[in-house]
Amino acid sequence: MNTVGFRQANINFDDLREAVGRSDCISESTKVIKDHSHDWWPINSAWRHQEKSPFEPNAVATPKNSEEVAKILSWAQKAKVPVTPWGLGSSVVGGPLTVHGGISLDTTKLDRIIDIDTENMHVTVEAGKNGGILEDQLQSLGLTLNHSPQSLYRSTVGGWLATRATGQFSSRYGGIEDLCVGFKAVLADGTKVTVGGSPRMAVGPDLRHILIGSEGCLGVITEVTLRLFPLAEFRKLQTVTFPDVTSGVTAMRQIMVSGLSPFLLRFYDLAEARHAMKDASFSSPVMFVGSEGAKNFADSEMSELLKICNENSGVDVGSDGAEAWMKRRFDFSTIENVLKTHGGVAETIEVANNWSGISGTYDALTKALRPFADEVLGHFSHAYTDGVSLYVILLGQAESPKDAELQFEQIWKVANRAVLDSGAVLSHHHGTGLARNEHVHEALGSSWELYSRLKKAIDPSGILNPGKLGL
Repeated sequence: MNTVGFRQANINFDDLREAVGRSDCISESTKVIKDHSHDWWPINSAWRHQEKSPFEPNAVATPKNSEEVAKILSWAQKAKVPVTPWGLGSSVVGGPLTVHGGISLDTTKLDRIIDIDTENMHVTVEAGKNGGILEDQLQSLGLTLNHSPQSLYRSTVGGWLATRATGQFSSRYGGIEDLCVGFKAVLADGTKVTVGGSPRMAVGPDLRHILIGSEGCLGVITEVTLRLFPLAEFRKLQTVTFPDVTSGVTAMRQIMVSGLSPFLLRFYDLAEARHAMKDASFSSPVMFVGSEGAKNFADSEMSELLKICNENSGVDVGSDGAEAWMKRRFDFSTIENVLKTHGGVAETIEVANNWSGISGTYDALTKALRPFADEVLGHFSHAYTDGVSLYVILLGQAESPKDAELQFEQIWKVANRAVLDSGAVLSHHHGTGLARNEHVHEALGSSWELYSRLKKAIDPSGILNPGKLGL
């Protein structure tokens, strides 16, 4: 595979403008380039404080439809110019940063709702649609996606697929791969493809999964069909304290293997419980649980959920904590306020492991990261019958932005090693981007050969998001 190996300079984009047929499709302005040089990976805050932009594109393309996307990619492959898809730039691991320059392909003008099908319960939208705006429009019709990442209002539908995203209600409704019916995409040479579209199909492999989670390295998703749900008739929320992490994790496992399906299931260690409850004196790890549906069903399920919690030393302390969290669940201010400070360090590591290994991962990761922050917080969410995801959040302060930059680099080096050594997966839903790129080959193991062959076949020139997913 002849991958793009060097950052290119002085690229003449006039031929591309002519090929697209719209001169304003390509911008080389300093401001637009700067706007596409930083995502939400926290190390960017240290770079911004130092006025550094280590990953600038040469130009930004803003196609208005899939035909323009195809023309851009066809031109880029012939010209050997890298193309890195960009949604709303809310990746927290450096996913849309242009390692080799070239074109940052901004999809946000692809933002139409194409169809709301209430018979088959599907919604079809262009990939650049803001997820929060889409959800608000659907809720006004009594519908919902039931996909609710914290970044809902800062992310695009296409970005969800590219990073294999999941949301706060995934313990019941699953990740984006469960909610996606199908999509349209453009490959590296400009070929347009339609993948999926039916409830289930046994004609060959499930080709959706070639591009879901591929982080723009195998194609550019332009249109997505997702499942719809009616808004729940009733919701019931409760807050439960536990004496220690072990008892709370055990309760989570028993809930998931019991056949219950809470739409909300989150468990915080003591350090993060104080943040989750907005009470610095709070003295116990805490779980938020929620059931929804018909009122009788939700009441009955909640009774069973609390029974399992009580059997594991859980104490129901009412609904206030969980209800307050639901109202602020899209709030990033704790981390953002730290990052705004001169030398602020705030980072989130999210991973996953089986139930048999998650406690070891929690112990190893929190211990390894303790030297790098004033606070090390942990919570468990996105649960399955066979395991659960783990977040470890760091809050601290370095002497200067330069020191903060070095600290961010060390955090990821130490965290990635601790995760892999504990047997956990490198990422549960944020993707790999640049933060984890060095370890992708190791994390995929023997399956790396399969991915490598796919990449060579689909993108032989290596123009799509080069420098990512282990390359």
